[in-house]
Amino acid sequence: MKGDEKDNISTLAICFVNTNGLKAQTIVDALQQLALDYQKLAGMKSMLQQMYKGYEVVSNGYNSVKNISKGNFDLHDAFLNSLLLVSPTVRKYPRVKDIINDQATIMAEYKAAAGTFKQDKHITPDEIGNMMDVYNNIVSSSLGNLDELSIVMTDNKLRMSDDERLQLMDRIYAAGHDQLTFLRHFNDHARQVAAARAAQANDQQTIKKLYGLQ
Repeated sequence: MKGDEKDNISTLAICFVNTNGLKAQTIVDALQQLALDYQKLAGMKSMLQQMYKGYEVVSNGYNSVKNISKGNFDLHDAFLNSLLLVSPTVRKYPRVKDIINDQATIMAEYKAAAGTFKQDKHITPDEIGNMMDVYNNIVSSSLGNLDELSIVMTDNKLRMSDDERLQLMDRIYAAGHDQLTFLRHFNDHARQVAAARAAQANDQQTIKKLYGLQ
């Protein structure tokens, strides 16, 4: 073989070896890269699974909290609705009768006293007018007591426990009883004034007829 041909063969051989080496190196790198990619994919899959599990925990936890909250809300709502109902304990409370009796007594005693004073010539028309203003205020307040009692005794009007309703009824009774006490004091004072005037006028007939006094 000639020298030039030998050189060409040597060059081709070197190129072949280098090419095969490059191909071999490329395949190895590709396999290594594929292995790395697989590991990354497996890692990502594991991470996704962990994320999904975490989401399930959070989701279940949220749903549990939501269900518990809804359950608490339902219980709370049921409790509030129960406060709107008037129990037999409240309906049978003795103060109910006392409040109504005081109201009836106020109406009866005010009418009787007003009728008597209007017949007494020793009480002036202006004084009668002032007395009627006092009576009207007492009656108006006492009727307000009955309105409050009606609200306390009616379902779906107030959200109150039994104890709160009973305490409110005690306050209504106390207010009504104070009004009755004031009315009686007022009437007694007016009678004393009228009787004193009749006595000064030596009008014994009026004293006996209207007030039953000697």
